[in-house]
Amino acid sequence: MTQYLIATYDKPETRSTPAAQMQPIVEAVGALIDEALQTGIFVFAGGLHDPSASTVVDPSGTVTDGPFLESKECLGGFTVIDVPDLDAALAFARRMAEASGLPQEVRPLQSEEEFTEAMESRR
Repeated sequence: MTQYLIATYDKPETRSTPAAQMQPIVEAVGALIDEALQTGIFVFAGGLHDPSASTVVDPSGTVTDGPFLESKECLGGFTVIDVPDLDAALAFARRMAEASGLPQEVRPLQSEEEFTEAMESRR
């Protein structure tokens, strides 16, 4: 099994969508997360506050308010799943895109061994 990050990209204007319009989306995404819990592939998920709530720390230690980049899309939330392969991760992401109406980016997480090796090779 491999863990995959499913990143949900949002547009700032959708953050002001009326609650009545959001309710079916919240229910559809919630049902998908419930299914992931029941099947044992769910690892973790979280929604993010608006990009205006972010703080950026650059390599010099300078701290600034606001997002790192000005863009039309922002990372709105994420889900981590543990599935056999990329095809299974893409199938889940496709369903998440359909449920949310938002694009989903799928990226494999490094295993603990891969991460450790990558960090050691940089020393």
